[in-house]
Amino acid sequence: MTIVGLHVLDFAIVLVFILIVLGLGWRASRRTKTTEDFYVAGRRLGKFYQFFLNLGTSTNADQAIIVSREVYRQGIGGMWIQYLVLFLTPFYWFTTAFFRRVRLVTIGDFFAERFKSRFLGAAFAVFTLFMAFLGNGVGYMVAAKTMMALTPKPVEKYTLQERQSVDLFNEYQALKAKAEKSDLAPADEERLTELGERQKKGELKAFISYTDSVGIYLVYTVIVAVYTMMGGFLAAAITDVIQGFLLTTFSLMLIPIALHRVGGFAGLHASVPDFMFRLFGSAATSEYAWYTILAMVLANLVSIIAVASGMQTAGSAKNEMTARVGMIGGMFFKRFIMIFWALTGLLAIALYSGKLHDPDLIWGHMTMDLLFPGAIGLMMAGVLSAKMSSLAGSSVAYSALFIRNLYQPFVKPKSDRHLINVGRVAIGATLLGGVGVALFIGNLLDLFKYFISLPAIFGAAIWLGFLWRRVTRTAVIAQVFICFAIYAFVPNVFQSLEWARTRPGFLRETRAQTVTITTQAVREDVEAGRAAKVGEVIRKEHTSPPEGIFYEKVARRDATDPASPRIGIGRFHAELWVLSWFGADFSGSSKAQLSAVRFGFDALFPFLLLFLLSAVTKPVPKSDLDRFFARVHTPVQPTPEEEERALRHAVEHYEEVEKRKLKPGSNWEIMKPKLIDVIGFGGCWLLVGVIILLLWLMVNIR
Repeated sequence: MTIVGLHVLDFAIVLVFILIVLGLGWRASRRTKTTEDFYVAGRRLGKFYQFFLNLGTSTNADQAIIVSREVYRQGIGGMWIQYLVLFLTPFYWFTTAFFRRVRLVTIGDFFAERFKSRFLGAAFAVFTLFMAFLGNGVGYMVAAKTMMALTPKPVEKYTLQERQSVDLFNEYQALKAKAEKSDLAPADEERLTELGERQKKGELKAFISYTDSVGIYLVYTVIVAVYTMMGGFLAAAITDVIQGFLLTTFSLMLIPIALHRVGGFAGLHASVPDFMFRLFGSAATSEYAWYTILAMVLANLVSIIAVASGMQTAGSAKNEMTARVGMIGGMFFKRFIMIFWALTGLLAIALYSGKLHDPDLIWGHMTMDLLFPGAIGLMMAGVLSAKMSSLAGSSVAYSALFIRNLYQPFVKPKSDRHLINVGRVAIGATLLGGVGVALFIGNLLDLFKYFISLPAIFGAAIWLGFLWRRVTRTAVIAQVFICFAIYAFVPNVFQSLEWARTRPGFLRETRAQTVTITTQAVREDVEAGRAAKVGEVIRKEHTSPPEGIFYEKVARRDATDPASPRIGIGRFHAELWVLSWFGADFSGSSKAQLSAVRFGFDALFPFLLLFLLSAVTKPVPKSDLDRFFARVHTPVQPTPEEEERALRHAVEHYEEVEKRKLKPGSNWEIMKPKLIDVIGFGGCWLLVGVIILLLWLMVNIR
């Protein structure tokens, strides 16, 4: 017996999971009385809840999908689209302490306090709520695409249009396979080009599903909204415990069966080209060369401090050490789990290379192909919980931003109950906003690439706001507007304007590049006569097609007409456009090099603006800065009374704080390192090395 293509047992497991989550939300609501309870769980969470809260808040099912998708497309090097956060983890040792000691609720509060600017606080809130729509849209897309793969429609029930779409996909894959073995006839070459253009536009499908994405979006919204509205941040923390265990389950359960099917690690290496096991791809074979990864790490390092939930996650801990242990523990456990996401992508190459029209469907397709009733339901619960955990915590953070930085400053003071109720409405609004985004953007990677660069708009100001006294309010406002124009406004407007999408100068592409690579033969090479046996070292030509420079893709408007004019598709890379004003020529670049330049620009340009503009604008008054930094440099105390005394003493005797700085009397607010900081920060880098070693061992097992 099935329900919308699902076995009744799987349906029941998902239903039970949903009921448990709703029950926990109701239980948490009974302990939520004040806005501090609702938004930071009363600042009383211990290490256990902090661990799972950080794991859940930072881990989304879409991250697993993106990792497996990019590994499927690029080989193991594709995992760096997500795994680059490994190199950022040690810095959480400091950012978590900043957020807990500043004793605020939102990052909008930080801008209001540090720069004495309610405008900046409100601007950050508006910007982050916009980002919330994007982030929530990713979650809905993951849930829907996974459900699509889990509920395939039988071929005999296809409509004529659906059957045609699937037939065209199969024809496209057959022509691609034929082209790899021998030269195509002119007619076949033209047909392959036409189908490739239609594939870019999403017209070809490997299968059809029962699932209606809009219905999934709405059901998902209701579930998350109900339990989060009831219990706030405490509900998120409690449910994250269950969701953490489900996250681990969903990350691991495909691997044993998939490994058995491909013949173990030896069979995996026999089925997947050797270059796809290289941790750091080359510019010739991967979009993620080492310099691309470095640039993305820098952009992410600037951005991580601007994540809205960071202030509340740290702020909900009893003290900064609890916050640090929870953050570092949860984050490194996530990094460990991500190794298995990457392995899943490699196994997908061996099992399904060329068989899926949309790599975003990998996880769901593998689940349906490899698992059995009951296990499929458990997987579905795991995927849903992985996104619910982050969606719940972040939606409370967005609600807090709305209340504290957009509502309270302009509305007469209200009771806590009133503010909580308005906050609940804000939670629902941000979740529904994500539905709108999911309906209009069809590619998870396109969405994710926004997240790397956009938070840098405010991230640079937050970093310097904590570390450099001289950064000014005027400089931050100007930098935010300039970077918003380059990182967000122009890219979005230009991808919609017809004159921009058809402007010849914007449709420039890189030159096609053909290189010869040395690799070990796989079964496909033996079948094609390129090698006598699997594992034999051979040389193969690898051709990288032309890539759009300013647009993500460039394609013919009418895929069936060779004379059709070309148009730009996807994000417009305004960063590269700005650099082209100064004579930069990218026609000979690879896609990896284009990405490296763009992300490097995103990371460094805001700092350049802030340093230059702060040098010529009026600083924040010294007395205000002393009060702010006295708070930042004063450890959290066990009781409210001790807190008040410690903060008052730090303000009245700020010279004592000044003496603890690495360079007393300077504008840099970098303190002399304590032994615990050396151990904590150094230990984090040691764990980074351990994770990389485990990753290296995983790709070298044969």
